Amino acid sequence: MESKKLAALLSSLVSELLVLVLLLFPSDSCNSNSWDFNSNSHGILFRIIRHYLSCQELATSLSLFPISKKRKRTQLREAGSEPTHEDRDLERGSRLGELNRVAHNPDSFKATFRMRSSTFEWLSGLLEPLLECRDPIGTPINLSSELRLGIGLFRLATGSSYIEIAERFGVTESVTRFCAKQLCRVLCTNFRFWIAFPAPTELELVSKDIEGLTGLPNCCGVIDCTRFNVVKRNDCKLTSDDEVQDDSIAVQIVVDSSSRILSIVAGFRGDKNDSRILKSTTLFHDIEGRRLLNGTPVIVNGVAIDQYLIGDGGYPLLPWLMIPFVDAVPGSCEEKFNAANNLMHVFALRTIASLKNWGVLNKPIEEEFKTAVAFIGACSILHNVLLMREDDSALIDAGDYSLYDQGSQFYKDAMTEENLTEKKASDSRRALATRVTEFS
Repeated sequence: MESKKLAALLSSLVSELLVLVLLLFPSDSCNSNSWDFNSNSHGILFRIIRHYLSCQELATSLSLFPISKKRKRTQLREAGSEPTHEDRDLERGSRLGELNRVAHNPDSFKATFRMRSSTFEWLSGLLEPLLECRDPIGTPINLSSELRLGIGLFRLATGSSYIEIAERFGVTESVTRFCAKQLCRVLCTNFRFWIAFPAPTELELVSKDIEGLTGLPNCCGVIDCTRFNVVKRNDCKLTSDDEVQDDSIAVQIVVDSSSRILSIVAGFRGDKNDSRILKSTTLFHDIEGRRLLNGTPVIVNGVAIDQYLIGDGGYPLLPWLMIPFVDAVPGSCEEKFNAANNLMHVFALRTIASLKNWGVLNKPIEEEFKTAVAFIGACSILHNVLLMREDDSALIDAGDYSLYDQGSQFYKDAMTEENLTEKKASDSRRALATRVTEFS
C-alpha cells in the first residue's frame, strides 16, 4: 500500500478510536477549575491507546500524512469588487502558510513551537479531526489544522500576547484566542491518557531504573508541588490605573527518573501547603485505598517495603511516602538516604523547570484562572508527548535546579509528631537508609 494511503488509513483508525473513547469515557475536565488525573480514572484502555500511538511505525506513518489538504483554493474576483470574508481568510491563510515555511527552518522552529518539525507534523495529523470540527457557531475559521496548531503552540511556546500573535500570523485577535484555547481544550479533554500512572508491569521497570540510580528498591517515583502565578487584569476602562488581581495555582506532579509526568493535579489555590493539597487529591485516596502502589513488597533487612514515592520535607512520612531525615548526622546512613532522596527530587525539579520553560508559564499567566489551569495541563501533556517522541525539546538543563524548589515556602506544619513516629513508615525509612548505604 502506498505510504500516503497507509497514513490516511491509520489516521482514520486513530480518529475513530478516539471518538469511541470519548463516548465510553466522557470528560468534564475543561468545565472545572481543577485538573486531577491519574490512571485509575480511565483504566487500562487509555494505556493501550497511548502505547498504540507511541509505536514508531504509527509515528512514522502519520508524519507522512499530507499537510494542508483542506486549504481552500483561491477564487478570482472581478477587478474593483470588494473582498469577501472568505477572500480575507484565504489571504490570511496564505501569509500563515508562508510563515510556516519559514518556521520549518530547524534553527528557528524549536524557538517558535518548542518541538521539532517532525513532531509538529505528527501532532498536526493526529489532532486534525478535532481541531477542525469545532469552529465558533456562525463564524467558521477556515484555517487548516496545522495553522490552528501553529497559532496555539506559538501562544504556549512563547507566551506572546494575542495581539502580537494576531499581527504575526495575519489573523484577528479573536482567532488567536480561539485557536489557543481550542488546542488546550482538545489536549486536556481528549488526550489526557498521555499522562497516566503506570500499569503494574511498567511500574516494575520504573522502580528498577530508580534503584539503579539511587539504590532505593521499590520506589515508584517522586512527588513535588510548584506554583504558577496568575494575573487577571481588569482593563475594560483602558486607564493607566488598571486593577490587577494576583493569584497562583498549585500544581502537584509525580514523575519517574526520566522526568516523565505520571500524575498531575492542577487547580488548587497556591496558598495551600503541599501536604493539604496531597490529601485532597484522588491520588492520595487511591493509594490509601490500595488501588495504586499495591504491588508486591520488597524485603530489606527483614522489613517489608511496600511500593512508595519520594517526597521532600513538605510532606508527611507515610508507609508509601518517604521524606528526608531531619538533622541527619554527617556520614550516617540517614545522610546517605537524604542524598538519594535529593537525587530523586532533582528529576521532579527538572520537570518543573521544563514546564516553566514554556513561554506562557515562565511569567504570570494573564488569563482567567480556569484558562490558566488548562494551559498548565496542555503544556504538561505536550511535555510527555515530546519525551515519547524522543524530542530533545522536552527537557532543559538548568544546572541549579534548586531555583525551582518552592516547597520550603509551603511546609507550614506539614509534618506532625504522629506522622514522624508512625512505626511502619519509620521502620521502612530506616531499612531503606541501610540499603542505600550498602549501595553507595
